[in-house]
Amino acid sequence: MYRTIRPSSGDDEPRPNDGEVRADGGVVSDGPAADSPTEPDQGATARLKAALDRRFGSDFMESSIFWLPPFLLMGLFVYGAVIWNLLISLTDYERFENAPDYSNLDFEMYTRAFADSGFIDAAVNTLILLVLFTMGTLAVGLLLAILIDRGIRFENSFRTIYLLPMSLSFVVTAQFWLWIYNYNNGIANSVIGTFGLGPVSWLGNQDIVLYAIIFALMWQFSGYAMVVYLAGLRAIPREHYEAAKVDGASSLKMYWRVIIPQLKGATISAAVVLMVFGMKAFDFLYSLVGGYRPPNGADILATKMVREAYANLNWAYGSAIAIVLFAMALGVIGPYLVYEYRRDNL
Repeated sequence: MYRTIRPSSGDDEPRPNDGEVRADGGVVSDGPAADSPTEPDQGATARLKAALDRRFGSDFMESSIFWLPPFLLMGLFVYGAVIWNLLISLTDYERFENAPDYSNLDFEMYTRAFADSGFIDAAVNTLILLVLFTMGTLAVGLLLAILIDRGIRFENSFRTIYLLPMSLSFVVTAQFWLWIYNYNNGIANSVIGTFGLGPVSWLGNQDIVLYAIIFALMWQFSGYAMVVYLAGLRAIPREHYEAAKVDGASSLKMYWRVIIPQLKGATISAAVVLMVFGMKAFDFLYSLVGGYRPPNGADILATKMVREAYANLNWAYGSAIAIVLFAMALGVIGPYLVYEYRRDNL
């Protein structure tokens, strides 16, 4: 309701319907003035803005100048590229002779992939690497975190030493372990030689090469798992430790039944990150052998994808493998995002 103010002359008497008299002599009218404009109806743009503000916050539209440009760039160069790659995988595009033909899309490349024994072997190796690498790294990281959390001497020094490999690139790590696994004078064969074993062709034996690579990756990322678990352990109140000791629980039972169950969030977060790194092990394998063909028994989907696309110029087939790898990554990250959303962390 609009309230208009009109001046009053000195001899005017306020009438009952004119409203209250102001201190300066004016009269506040409760009724709408005849010549005052009525409130305009909100347009479609205003209603949309109000709906967005209610859903995402009052500063959603005002802050769009900051988040909208990177959002559009991300949508174009990341998700747009994924969609384009999906379209290429539905064609028979090869080499650079002609542009892809999008008029006849089919799933021939996916049928070819699942009928290819090389693809099946690479997929199995990828799953083995993800499972063993993730579980092994989490186990080693948890043990290191527990040891450091118990107040050992030189805690900061040990924490730095364990975390240092994480700062190295895959290229440096690959060269480092290539020297360790050297057949003639590598450290690995020198160590087992003291027990009368070996020498072993760590990278030449297809039965053990994948496990040798997994061990090298565990060495690099155990420090990351240690830091995540250490943060989780430090967040647990000390009263929980004391209560377990009062109940007569040994250290092993205390950690197994009381402490470790409270590290569920840290375990899930670290596992997702480690599995993503495991899918990106192409850099490590490429640096290990200096080419697109890893040692026999160590081929994974990432190396086969790049080999088909850039060595054999089978662009459509390489794109199909990339989509399968993307689906695997989405299968890892998707449940984690749902889990975090249900905990109101997103």
